[in-house]
Parts: sequence; C-alpha cells; structure tokens
Amino acid sequence: MNDLPSQHESRVTIQGIEIALGFPDEFQFEWIGQHDVLDQLLAAWLVIDPNDIPLNPRLIGKPGVGKTTLAYAAAKKINKPVYIYQCTMDTRPEDLLISPVVDKNGGIRYVASSLVTAMIKGGVCILDEANRMSEKSWASLAALLDSRRYIESIVAGLKVMAHPDFRICVTMNDDASTFEIPEYIHSRLQPQIYLDFPEAEEEKRILKENLPFADDYIIDYVISFLQRAHSNNENYTVRDGINITRYAAKRIASLKSGRDNIDNLLRESILMTLGDEALNYIL
Repeated sequence: MNDLPSQHESRVTIQGIEIALGFPDEFQFEWIGQHDVLDQLLAAWLVIDPNDIPLNPRLIGKPGVGKTTLAYAAAKKINKPVYIYQCTMDTRPEDLLISPVVDKNGGIRYVASSLVTAMIKGGVCILDEANRMSEKSWASLAALLDSRRYIESIVAGLKVMAHPDFRICVTMNDDASTFEIPEYIHSRLQPQIYLDFPEAEEEKRILKENLPFADDYIIDYVISFLQRAHSNNENYTVRDGINITRYAAKRIASLKSGRDNIDNLLRESILMTLGDEALNYIL
C-alpha cells in the first residue's frame, strides 16, 4: 500500500521515495452535439456499489472527430482534474509510469508521468492515440486496468495504488497507422464507444465555437465541403474544417478581398490543407 503523500504542491512521498508530480491540462474545450456518447462515457466511470469499480472506456473513431475533447469534457463534468498523455510508437513503460532524471546536483530524482499523477491525485487520465503503443508498454498497465488498480515501477521500485477517484479513458484512431491491441488488454478496455462524423448542424456549431471571428459564408462553404466528403466516406474531419476555415479567414483578411474572390481563396485553402483530391468535393 502507499504511504500517505507529503503535503507539497507538486511532490509526494511513497514508500520513502519522493516523486515529483505533473500538473493538470487546462483547455477551453467544450463538447458540442452527440450527447449520447457523453452519457455513455460518464456511465462507464460511474461506481454504483462499494464492491464496484469504474470501467476503462475507449473512444474509437477517425482522427479529428473529437475523441479527446469528449473525454476532457466528461472529466470536467464530474469536476476532475485532467491529465493527458500522448502515446507514440516510442512510448516505453517507464515513460508511462515513473522516470528517473538527473537533478542539478547530479543526483537522481523520480518524476511521475501524467498517468501516475492522475492515479495519485484522483484525477482523470486520457491516454491519447493509445493504439500507437507497443505491447510492452501495454503490459505495464495490465494491473491498473483490472480490479487490482495499481502500477509497479521497476525504475523506482514502487507499487502505486490508484486513488478511488481515479478514472482513465483511452482514445484510439480508426486508421492503419496503429498497433493491434493485445487481447488481454482489449478485454480490459471496455466499453467501446464509437464516434462518427457529426451532422452538418453540429459541425457548424463546432466551427463557430472554435472560430467566432469567421464569416458565416466561409463556415457554410466549409461545412458543405465536409458533408459531401463524409457522404463519400472520406476521412476529412471537423479538425480539417477548422484548419481550412482559419487559413481562409487569414488569407481573406490579409488580401482584403472582396466577396467575388472569396470562393477562390476557400478553394486554395482546401487545396493547401488537404491536397488535390479534396477538390473533388467542391461544387
């Protein structure tokens, strides 16, 4: 079991070893639309009995559909600090858990990852793009993701138990640039919550929320483009739409263009953001 943490803003002492903690991520994220998936995620984290434990949901969808935003918004809805860990193919077990670093005096100190910080503080950890990790890294999380709810750091020689309020969510892109998840991990990451492309009205609200300075004509043009792409099963997302709109607005402002040239600049913005093939979805 853990020793009680020392009362310090960014450090705790566990089993006689001082661990530096990270700080929560603070963003102005707001979840717009698809309230059923928000309800599904919150239900997965719910504990309904003293013998119950929270589930470890995974959010699955194409890049840019809002998986991280959804998880962040859900965490804030239950008033939890949020710690986001960006997974990569190079993520090692010690990166996920506790890393040794050399301090200014030449000694070794231990630094908790955002995941372990969330475990200790009772926050929410979002493992972002988690299916980019290898099996070796997943193996280090097996005990955390079942009823044991702890991690073992070989580097620091510690077993760290998760706070009862700790919650975790993983996001996974539905594309080819990822690893297969080991079956013993697959069974621990449930339920699976799928996010699809938003409807036109939801996409418009998202663009207006993120780009309140953009002209309605620009936003409507980009939404029409996205909806035509969605209907043809293209992987262009609202994130792409935000980038297209932002760049187009900058180009229009910098050139002080009249309305007659806006369509050309929007076409240019789509081309420069997504390439030649995207022009097939412009009327």
